[in-house]
Amino acid sequence: MEGRLRRRPAPGRRTAGEPFGNRGGSVITTDQARPFRLVLTVEEAAERLGIGRTLMYALVAAGEVESVRIGRLRRIPTDALDSYVSTLRRLGGAA
Repeated sequence: MEGRLRRRPAPGRRTAGEPFGNRGGSVITTDQARPFRLVLTVEEAAERLGIGRTLMYALVAAGEVESVRIGRLRRIPTDALDSYVSTLRRLGGAA
């Protein structure tokens, strides 16, 4: 078989042995596909609020955002983010 050129499949065409669906090789998820979690890491909470990790740690240290300890881990309850945003809205964003 040496010396013979193999044809490449046309773009968008499935080749033998390739699974149906996403051809990019990566998994695509949506918010609906993710399981609901009661607590988030500090990084995940910061991402959800659209702020940096350092600011999120400062808000936790100041007690502005509630956090819990699970063993040695620091976690942010999802409802604590809702409470924090509600407080900001009540105060007009001055906090």
